[in-house]
Amino acid sequence: MKAKAKKILILSYYWPPSGGSGVQRWMYFAKYLKAFGWEPYILTVDETTASYPVLDKSLLSEVNDIPTIRTKTREPLRWYSRLSPGLSNGGIPQGAVSTKTLFGKFTAFIRGNFFIPDARKGWRSFALRAAQKLIAEEGIDRVVTTGPPHSTHWVGAHLQNKYGLKWLVDMRDPWVNIFYNKQLNRTSWAIKMDERQENKILQQADIVITTLAGEFHQYLKSKAPDQQYYAIPNGYDSDLFDSVASESHTKFHLVFTGLLTYNQEYHGVLKVLEQLQHKGSICLSFAGQIQAEIVDEFKSKLQSIQVVDHGYIAHHEAVKLMKSADILLNFIFSGAQKDMISGKILEYIATKKPILSIGDPDSEAGKFVMQGSEAEMIESFNTEEIKQFITRAMINKGQLINNFPNIENWSREALSRRLEDLLLEF
Repeated sequence: MKAKAKKILILSYYWPPSGGSGVQRWMYFAKYLKAFGWEPYILTVDETTASYPVLDKSLLSEVNDIPTIRTKTREPLRWYSRLSPGLSNGGIPQGAVSTKTLFGKFTAFIRGNFFIPDARKGWRSFALRAAQKLIAEEGIDRVVTTGPPHSTHWVGAHLQNKYGLKWLVDMRDPWVNIFYNKQLNRTSWAIKMDERQENKILQQADIVITTLAGEFHQYLKSKAPDQQYYAIPNGYDSDLFDSVASESHTKFHLVFTGLLTYNQEYHGVLKVLEQLQHKGSICLSFAGQIQAEIVDEFKSKLQSIQVVDHGYIAHHEAVKLMKSADILLNFIFSGAQKDMISGKILEYIATKKPILSIGDPDSEAGKFVMQGSEAEMIESFNTEEIKQFITRAMINKGQLINNFPNIENWSREALSRRLEDLLLEF
């Protein structure tokens, strides 16, 4: 008898050509599930109507053989962006909320109290219709919803109710307790409504996965104690890393990639670099979504250091930049120490370059990072330890290797195997 096809529907608002670590998570899961014999189907948004903060068209080549259905959406976010200064691309800056002006406070209030659970909820009706049609045509019996945006999970709940299929919820980031919600001036009514929606999803899903366990799982269990929670972090793609050559920089090279906002404690590193800028030839490279004012601040205070802002670059170019580093910098979001781990951490670790991460060393992320032989998580105020770490790396430029135990267990392929095991439990 022919084995039943292992079909799975993945609903992800963010999908190539959108860029960022949130895209890469399920892009690689889908890639490897297909290699394992599954038939993944992707339901996402048409990029011409989506509110994608950044684009990376190079990622399309990773998923060009995976069936992808793109739908229209209604984006209240676009109305918000027209009201908000500096948001002409139709997106809200990730990881930051501007509340420095009266107008900024007003638009933050609108966002926090009228876009519940989030400003992408206009996609739900389009996604539901497309999902129902696909399930009827293909006989799919497993569905995944990944958030943010957490409004996507509403579609999974409706599909489970109608078809009795198995439903996995992926919470890449926290929902109600995401750190920037504190800046949105939310009313108690809005918070309670958001909590009711979160509780319902947590209680109804068959399985919930996150990128981090620890206190975050304890919080989730307080909402739905009978639920099953599993942590599968973002990994590194060994195929990609093997294909990118490692080229050392002529200067002592510090590299930051990703998202950098005022919600991250970077001032300790900046203070130390001010002190060290005359101690040698130094280059500081930024790549990703970096607030322009922060780059200007570094350039203003580090006159003797070459500060380069590459902007958002293709993923393989970001890996190439990481591999050229003498130190890789990471800044944990303030208020997110216990709930989140940066999507790029495993890629940093895979380079075997020294890692200086700024945050709580006793957090889950801190304990994970410091398994590396040349990796530290240091509080921003502890400038003496930061200085010692950077100085040692400068003295030993090109010689320090950050070995991490059982790094192969954190490859995208290995993590996809862990995901497959959960899916087969259904």
